[in-house]
Amino acid sequence: MGAVSDRRFLVTGGTGSFGQAVVSHLLKHGAAEVRILSRDEAKQEAMRIRLRDPRVRFYVGDVRDRDSVLRAARGVEFVYHAAALKQVPSCEFFPLEAVRTNVLGSMNVLEASEQAGVSAVVMLSTDKAVYPVNAMGMTKALMEKVATAFVRAHPDSPTRVCCVRYGNVMCSRGSVIPLFLDQVRAGQPLTVTNPNMTRFLMSLEESVRLVEYAFTHGESGDVLIQKASACTIGDLAAAVCGLFDVPTTMEIIGIRHAEKMHETLAGSEEMMRAQDLGDFLRIPIDDRDLNYALYVDEGHSDGTEPDAFTSDNAPRLNVAEVMAVLASLPEVGAALPPSRLTAVANTVPAPSQTPAPSAPPADELAVVP
Repeated sequence: MGAVSDRRFLVTGGTGSFGQAVVSHLLKHGAAEVRILSRDEAKQEAMRIRLRDPRVRFYVGDVRDRDSVLRAARGVEFVYHAAALKQVPSCEFFPLEAVRTNVLGSMNVLEASEQAGVSAVVMLSTDKAVYPVNAMGMTKALMEKVATAFVRAHPDSPTRVCCVRYGNVMCSRGSVIPLFLDQVRAGQPLTVTNPNMTRFLMSLEESVRLVEYAFTHGESGDVLIQKASACTIGDLAAAVCGLFDVPTTMEIIGIRHAEKMHETLAGSEEMMRAQDLGDFLRIPIDDRDLNYALYVDEGHSDGTEPDAFTSDNAPRLNVAEVMAVLASLPEVGAALPPSRLTAVANTVPAPSQTPAPSAPPADELAVVP
């Protein structure tokens, strides 16, 4: 990618699942230097040993500390802001910690980046920021608002700021697929919150593609979204079991703290002004100021309200299609016995080819009380 070659980057939270994926991508495409800012020196050392690339530089620091961000940002051209508290239950029990990292830390990244003369900052958000019901989503929504307010307050800033919003990244740390893989290999039932719950599906490769698109096409104040397919958790469980050729057995544990049945990538209010860019949606900044009197007789008055873009109305993958998606993931391929991986490759159709029925309703599956 031309936008990467010979450029200098900073990745906050660079030792996480996304961070490691984007660092590998940048190195592969000729980045001159990639800096990683994170708190965990043990993960940094493991990453240093794995990569063994002199272009990678590690900074121990915390986005809560503006000075540590500024030290890491001096001399770089682009910043990927991935550092965050992302686990929903943890943020529910420690909401102020989520505020300190996800909101105040994000403001530190923006201010330090502008002071350091960074050309562009892309901030990673989540579908949980739309109509949020949990502390993680609320703080990510506030992160987006902080970015928008920064752009409004600095219209002449040389630093371009935009956000990307995506759903569940498959096989990322703390996601459900690695748990399902461990459970099926151990011969245990798969612990499912609600088989009818839906979630968007995105691979790490697709998440990197989204932030890459934001760097090359995003305008200051934009929220960019990659159109994603979705599936039910019941179908996801059935697909994992299908890959291992074992019966689908689930243990229904109920919805956890502050979880939704369906997630939303773009609210109906946002869809009113969203621009369709093919594989992506662009939600431009609302750049009106506080002079509300101007909008008494102006503004959006057509009275229509489009549907939100949710995991319930997104293109729905069936079990066979989910199996095909899972089989393409390196983490899943590594978990399957070689003979089974070959069998799956020969029998599971690609998502766009042979349709297959969805998983049977929960009452037709083997469910552990």
